[in-house]
Order: sequence, then structure tokens, then C-alpha cells
Amino acid sequence: MKYIFLLYFLNPVFVMSQNDFAKAEKLYQQGQISQAKIIFEAILRENPNHLKVIEYLGDIEGNAQNWDSTIFYYKKLKELNPKEADYHYKFGGALGMKAKESNKIKALSMIGEVKSSFEKSIQLNPKHIGARWALIELYLQLPAIIGGSETKAIQYSNQLLRLSPVDGYLSRGHIAEYFGKYSEAEKQYKLAIEVGKSKTCYQKLSDLYKNKMKQPERAKLVLQDFERKRG
Repeated sequence: MKYIFLLYFLNPVFVMSQNDFAKAEKLYQQGQISQAKIIFEAILRENPNHLKVIEYLGDIEGNAQNWDSTIFYYKKLKELNPKEADYHYKFGGALGMKAKESNKIKALSMIGEVKSSFEKSIQLNPKHIGARWALIELYLQLPAIIGGSETKAIQYSNQLLRLSPVDGYLSRGHIAEYFGKYSEAEKQYKLAIEVGKSKTCYQKLSDLYKNKMKQPERAKLVLQDFERKRG
């Protein structure tokens, strides 16, 4: 009888919380971020371990490039549910952005945790695409003296190729483009177009022609080809 009595009073609170969450989520999806944030924060005060609310707040802070707040929310997520790959991935990404904006000494102290967060994502979810892209970018951006490596970037690109051929070709093209190997990048982006046929694939090749190979006419033809095939 005691438990029925408690449920009688607690159930309206639960329903109210669910309704508030649905309202905040709708506002977020409609782009009314500031209003959604206010409601999410109110829900969190009542339920400090609400994973989805914490994730939304982390995403909101991340989109605003408030990296300290983003790190706070994503760190809480991975502590509450350490077996969720995406939480480690998001935490690593936010920490990486913070490192990028920090001075060199502070950034160096953060790199190890950034890397291990992405690696943890892959350990928890061996098919995690985003974490491999993140590691590729990390190994490209880091100077060789502190762990940067074209070879390691290519290793993760090869893994992507097995998991998702279009991501594999796009990542290999990105690596080649980064090191100024434009003919190789062109080849890889064309392979990505054959497999993926998406606007992203065509855009990558078009941008290569326009921005790196200084061939604006070829860049236009690539996008025209996409529009023709799409139509």
C-alpha cells in the first residue's frame, strides 16, 4: 500500500518531466536553442543524471564553442555510462577543440587524453566511423615530434575502407590532399564518387580542383555533373 501511495504522487512529476523533455527536444530541433536550453537545465536540476538531457546540453555548448562547458557535460556522460562509445568520442572531440585553442604547453598535456578517448570509442564500438576520422585528423595535425604520423593516419583510413568504402576513399583523399599529393587525392575522391555518389563526394573533388589545383572550370563541371545525375 505504501508503494502505491508513493506512485500516486510521483507519477505526475514523472509525466511533467517527460512533457518538458519533449517540449525542449522539439524546440531544439526547430532551432530555438536558447529556449530549449532553459528547459533542459531545469530538468537537469530535478534529475541530475538524465543522460539525454546532459547530452543535449553538451551539444548546445559545443555548437556555441563553449568548450569548458561542453567538456563538463560530456565528461559527466562518460562517467555515468562508461560503456557508451559515443560519449567518449564526444568528450575527446570537445577536449581536442579546447586543446586547439590553448597554448602549446597546455595543448600537449591534453593530447594523450584526446587520443585515448577516441581509441576507447573504437574499443567499445569497433565499427565507430567518427572516432577513426578524428584519429586521422589528430595524426595529421600533430607535429611528428609529438606523435603526428602519415602512416598511422593511413592505418585508420584503411580501417575505414573496410567498414565504409566511401569513408575510406574520402579519408585517403583527405590525407593525400593534406600532404600536397593532389593527383592521388583526385584519384581517391573519384573512387569515393563511384561508391558514394553523394554531394559530399562531388564537393570534395570540386574543392580540390578549385582551391588546390587552381582549376575553377573543372570544379564547376564536377558540380554540374552531380546536378545532372541527381536530376
